[in-house]
Amino acid sequence: MTKGHLSERPADALSERNPRVVSAVKLHRAPQRRKAGLFLAEGANSVTAALETGRVRELFYSAAAATREHELIAGASAAGVRTTLVSDRAAEHLGETVTAPGLVAVCELIDVPLTDILDKRPRMLAVPVEIAEPGNAGTLIRVADAVGADGVVLAGDTVDPHNGKCVRATAGSLFHVPVARHHDVAETLDSLAAAGITLLATTAAGEVDLDQADELFQRPIAWLFGNEAHGLDPAVAARAHHRVRIPIHGRAESLNLAAAAAICLYASSRVRHAGAF
Repeated sequence: MTKGHLSERPADALSERNPRVVSAVKLHRAPQRRKAGLFLAEGANSVTAALETGRVRELFYSAAAATREHELIAGASAAGVRTTLVSDRAAEHLGETVTAPGLVAVCELIDVPLTDILDKRPRMLAVPVEIAEPGNAGTLIRVADAVGADGVVLAGDTVDPHNGKCVRATAGSLFHVPVARHHDVAETLDSLAAAGITLLATTAAGEVDLDQADELFQRPIAWLFGNEAHGLDPAVAARAHHRVRIPIHGRAESLNLAAAAAICLYASSRVRHAGAF
């Protein structure tokens, strides 16, 4: 499509066999994302956030999406983004959901080096360790964005934040909050501690009760969250400056990762935004 025009006839739509569409579809696979330095963002929320950060290389849309999201597509075209009409079948190939929204952006990768985040002297970070489930990772990034965290650090052998399910779960927050990946957990903890950040591990047997931890939240902190299936490795928890437990007053034995992260991040955000520091 030529920039600035949204008037193609359906016959002008690119098919699923078009080389540009084929190349974009390959971005569903992690190795191809790494090789190309690109990933896909699907749906209006993610595409809007991607456009706002200037990371979109090309925007594919179906005829139905052109009607439903006309202003969004027109705005992208006016901003100089290549906008391309595709067939319904091509839209299905580009999308990963059961009902494809027909709106998919090819974007530059968002993750940054850990040093980029630390250089900005963060006050609150979320650090999921060995997180494996894309939906949980996306939800955690969304929560971190909502509470005003300064970044998310994916430590160890983790899910790719550019995974389609993860991107959708962030609902656009992937483009709002800095995200870093560092495969060596020990190095990650060393770097955080060297930057003067207090490490807080979430454990059921923590010596500090979350309700009594406001003083800790008055300093730069990084919350360490464990793997969904196995929790935080005891060796990693031992490296933290403090281990914090979430009080459970009902009969539930534990909380899942996303719920625990939301509670802890909100608790520390409350102190931060109350003007404690």
